[in-house]
Amino acid sequence: MPAFVRKGAPAFLGAGTLCAALLLTGCAHPEPPAPAPSSAPAAPSASAAAQPSDGRSPAGDAAATDARPAAPPRIPGLGPLTQARVPDGTTQALVVTGATENSNTAVVTLHQRAPGGRWFEAAGPWPAHNALKGWTGDHSAGDLRTPIGVFRIGDAGGRLPDPGARLPYDEDPQFAISGTGFLGESLEGSFDHVIAIDYNRVPGRTPLDKERPLGAGKGGGVWIHVDHGGPTQACIALARDDLRTLLVTLDPAAEPVVVMGPARELSR
Repeated sequence: MPAFVRKGAPAFLGAGTLCAALLLTGCAHPEPPAPAPSSAPAAPSASAAAQPSDGRSPAGDAAATDARPAAPPRIPGLGPLTQARVPDGTTQALVVTGATENSNTAVVTLHQRAPGGRWFEAAGPWPAHNALKGWTGDHSAGDLRTPIGVFRIGDAGGRLPDPGARLPYDEDPQFAISGTGFLGESLEGSFDHVIAIDYNRVPGRTPLDKERPLGAGKGGGVWIHVDHGGPTQACIALARDDLRTLLVTLDPAAEPVVVMGPARELSR
């Protein structure tokens, strides 16, 4: 199937910044004449006696230590290993937490980082569905599990018009879907709005794009879409109003990511 191209705005692509350092040198001055020797050496001052042998000031060392920036606090529910996978430039993180490895329901919360480095809850928590059989750290096509990990989210679309998303949005009738889910529920309207999760896809394209960089066997098309009332194939499903709130809140400038998996895995 041919690849689809973006119909809406261009996708957000993070750009690096190259910085150059300027070296400033002082001017040399002639040495002043040496003072005449005295009959007895002067006693060292109290402040000089307090200096360590390497010439550093203890008070200065303490001040330098206190001035070191504290490590930014972690997103609630995330352990150090998971937090380390969140890019430094990210200031919006959507956390999807399952109760166990095999659960197909989850809780979704949007966290945002303040200028001082602290993370706070910006939206949610919202109930959600994930894949029928739960979660996996090694997703493959058809395993009916949602991939665990930290993934960027930067492209959106849907059958319905753009509700005011900041992410590039592709309105297309091909987002229409029919049929029934695992519980016999109708799937109609599930793709009225979607957000593509950057698992095995090319960022910057419509969610409809079929290219799979890791190969077809690793699955793809993992989205955040409208909840149809039951488990999914691999996606995350949110209530329509919650998804629309998310669409108008996510900001490409915040380099948003989704952090998803069972609670025990995310706490590592």
